[in-house]
Amino acid sequence: MDEVVRQIRIALRGMWSHRWLGVAVAWVVGVVAGVAIFVTPDQYEASARIYVDTDSVLKPLLSGLVVQGNTEQKIAILSRTLISRPNVEKLIRMADLDLGLKSVKDKESLIDHVIGTLKIKSVGRDNLYLIEYRDPVPDTARKVVSSLTTIFVESGLGGNRDDSDSARKFIDEQIGVYQKKLEVAEGLLKKFKLDHIEAQLDSGKDGGGRLSELSNQLSQARLELREAENARNSLRQQIIGGGGVGGDSGIISVPEIDSRIDAMKQNLDVLLQKFTEDYPDVRGARRVIKDLEEQKKREIESRRKQAANNVSSLTNSDSVSPQLKAALVTAESQIASLRARVAEYETRYARAVGEVKRLPEVEAAYAQLNRDYGILKKNYDDLVQRRESASISEGMASVSSVAEFRLIDPPRVSSQPVAPNRTALLPLALLASLVAGFFACFVATQVRPTFSDARTLRELTGLPLLGAVSRLNTLADKLRERRDRVRFIGGVSSLAAAYVLAIFVSFVMVSRAT
Repeated sequence: MDEVVRQIRIALRGMWSHRWLGVAVAWVVGVVAGVAIFVTPDQYEASARIYVDTDSVLKPLLSGLVVQGNTEQKIAILSRTLISRPNVEKLIRMADLDLGLKSVKDKESLIDHVIGTLKIKSVGRDNLYLIEYRDPVPDTARKVVSSLTTIFVESGLGGNRDDSDSARKFIDEQIGVYQKKLEVAEGLLKKFKLDHIEAQLDSGKDGGGRLSELSNQLSQARLELREAENARNSLRQQIIGGGGVGGDSGIISVPEIDSRIDAMKQNLDVLLQKFTEDYPDVRGARRVIKDLEEQKKREIESRRKQAANNVSSLTNSDSVSPQLKAALVTAESQIASLRARVAEYETRYARAVGEVKRLPEVEAAYAQLNRDYGILKKNYDDLVQRRESASISEGMASVSSVAEFRLIDPPRVSSQPVAPNRTALLPLALLASLVAGFFACFVATQVRPTFSDARTLRELTGLPLLGAVSRLNTLADKLRERRDRVRFIGGVSSLAAAYVLAIFVSFVMVSRAT
């Protein structure tokens, strides 16, 4: 904090050495600003108020069927219609503002001035509009507002039919354009569905759902196959009289190993839905399944050797009942059918796993096509609906007046100038001149810096300072500094006094005018 205060004091000391430059700048800015304020001509404001009655008996009856603009839209449309270049040129001719023009450049300047000065705005929420214009000549301001009021009424009453026809024609053109786009989008969507019919894009299921469904079907088919094999094995047990477990190398079931194989295959199905074939867990699961299948083959081979002689001898003998032989044949047929079903499901599942890897890309492309088609379809339906609304609106306009214009306050001019407000501008000009002088002193200290103490010189130069020589002010120096201080205060005070006098004169002028 002490360092900040020290820097401020150093800056103020430097600015004090350039005080006369600041006083001169303040006087120049003050004189220029004061003269500009007094030279600026008085501005008189003319205004008129117009009420636009947009209520109609048919509006509540046809609500939702016809196009009805709200108040904000009407204000924007009226503002753009009135203060446009063609209307301003017409207004200049009506108000005789072009009588003193000598060149095209003067006319363009006058048009820009009128466009920048004219104002039309809404007053309240009841479709009440206020038109304002300022000009040094009161009669000119009144003529401009009167002419603009006439243009306002004419612009509001006319052109509705033309706007409706133009809007209808534009809507018809857009409907034709969107119809062609819609046909192209429908063709692309149809072709994409045919090219990727196996993906079942409209089935409502994603790739993971279809893969899970195939996995469940495969598991169910394997379960039914095991049940049939167990039933067949039971028949063989009955045939051999409980003396062993029958079966061949391809159909004998080992429940304890089969259950482990089924569990590992289900785990593998879950992993394949999330990872690729190169994932370590997928490789490990396949290795365990392969070991279990080898173990099952060895177990089946040992059992086959034990029961081969018994089963073959008993089934060919006459001691076996015909019912058991028929049941065994039926069981063998069912097992063959279930094996074909399991093989088909395994083929489908393997193909589905390959399709799932590229299914997200297909679904994303389909979603993009479907999204584009949906947007085009929605826009097309909206345009058709708006065309019907435009037709009803045209019929409504032919039997009912859209708006009625009422002149509430005729064009009138203020008796006193509304601008410039010299009483308020003069204090601001004084403040601006003082700020300009202060800023000039600060800039001078930056351009031609001075050092008020040895510490500042050492910090800025970075050189060692051997010492400092002090200077004692004499009585003559003190008197000279006092006279300079008095002259400085006098210069600033005289500027403030001049502005106070100017404010008083401005106040007197306003009082006499009222």
